[in-house]
Amino acid sequence: MIGNLSGGEILLLVLAALVILGPARLPEYAAKLARGVRWVRDLAEGAKGQLKDELGPGFEEIDWRQLDPRQYDPRRIVREALSTPAEGGAAPGTEKPATRMAAVPGASSATARRGEVHDPTRATPYDTDAT
Repeated sequence: MIGNLSGGEILLLVLAALVILGPARLPEYAAKLARGVRWVRDLAEGAKGQLKDELGPGFEEIDWRQLDPRQYDPRRIVREALSTPAEGGAAPGTEKPATRMAAVPGASSATARRGEVHDPTRATPYDTDAT
């Protein structure tokens, strides 16, 4: 699979190239394609070498697989974040319960930013100026 193309689609493109170009011009275009692929490969190797020179000796220590965007899995990230304790904090489940926010009409959102949670049995506070 190349990009979003499956094997069947690639085969269809090759057959279309055979029909459009014909057997006389196909070797010429195949050679051009091979030169283009070599040029792109040399370009990538040159960029990698330049990056290696500019980053210095610490370049080998970087785990590039960890930085691969294809490794991004939001479920795994959330699972890892919830399973490890916060820096300087207690382990999950051992922290003290949060204080409850009073149901005062017009209460500022600063109380919510302090980590207080809303009690669902009370009325929701709102700002009359904002509504």
